[in-house]
Amino acid sequence: MTNAILITLAFLLALALSLYFVPVMRRAAIKWGVLDKPDGRLKKQREPVPYLGGIAVYIAFLLSISLLYDYSPQVIGLLLAGTIMLLIGLVDDFGVLLPYQKLAGQILATFVLIKAGIYIRIEAFPLWVAMPLTVVWMLGVINAVNIIDIADGLSSGVGLVAALALMAVAILNGNVTIAFLTAALAGSILGFLAYNFHPAKIYLGDAGSLFIGLMLGALSMVGDYSLNNPLAYIAPALILGVPLFDTAFVMLMRAKKGLPVFLGSPDHFAIRLMRKRHWSARRVAIASYVVSAILGGLAILNMRFTPEFSLALAGVLAIGVVAATIWFNGMDRDES
Repeated sequence: MTNAILITLAFLLALALSLYFVPVMRRAAIKWGVLDKPDGRLKKQREPVPYLGGIAVYIAFLLSISLLYDYSPQVIGLLLAGTIMLLIGLVDDFGVLLPYQKLAGQILATFVLIKAGIYIRIEAFPLWVAMPLTVVWMLGVINAVNIIDIADGLSSGVGLVAALALMAVAILNGNVTIAFLTAALAGSILGFLAYNFHPAKIYLGDAGSLFIGLMLGALSMVGDYSLNNPLAYIAPALILGVPLFDTAFVMLMRAKKGLPVFLGSPDHFAIRLMRKRHWSARRVAIASYVVSAILGGLAILNMRFTPEFSLALAGVLAIGVVAATIWFNGMDRDES
């Protein structure tokens, strides 16, 4: 079986399994009363929505890998860390975890990855720098994908685009294992997105968003970005730029208002666009997909160009981030 066929089969099998299991988990969530109910503050959907969709994504991903690919120590470590993250998120979906307990679970899953040899590898960074940097990166990405899950199809769609970008990087580098895993992840998410796009029939829940966040964070670390450009290791931050920006912006706004970092607040860019610019959930999701795709494309281009291009790109992006921050922050003044 050629590599191209294997990668395609992984995507299609994961997609088919996800399309099958999402309705099953939706019925199970309704039967067990696992519903996300409107609260009039952050959750303004008209009716309660079941939120065990992440389990369907996990099952589709796990089964597609089990049926088509041989396990290696790294793949086993990745699956074990993902399972830990799924279980932590599932417990959190029932509202019985404190923020520090959730954080402890994320750190545990990250150490499982490190033990399996999955961590940031940059020649300029010694091991004592790479290890804590890996923990910071993983916690950032896991929580970013979790935090951005506040609108129909947003987290899942952005996650899908990121998985496809990582798959493209792996294919360009000839890394069959990462290409296979990202293809399976993309297929699993796409099947779920069919039911999660507005109006959502099911949500990921913390189980799903934490699982997807861990997978994206881990798979982005093991890609080889600097074969042609030594500064191209910024590619993962570009590929995951939308959720990372939202997390940084929300934390900035909470600090500005003197609110605890872990407290939910309507400061997300998606909520601001919907409430203050009257964008529909569909428009917000599609715009986020487009921005994610552009950033992913720039990340791939950056791998092929010179360090000077990387520096220029970093400068342009920094200006863009500052401009976006000012624009979103200015929405508060527009209403005053």
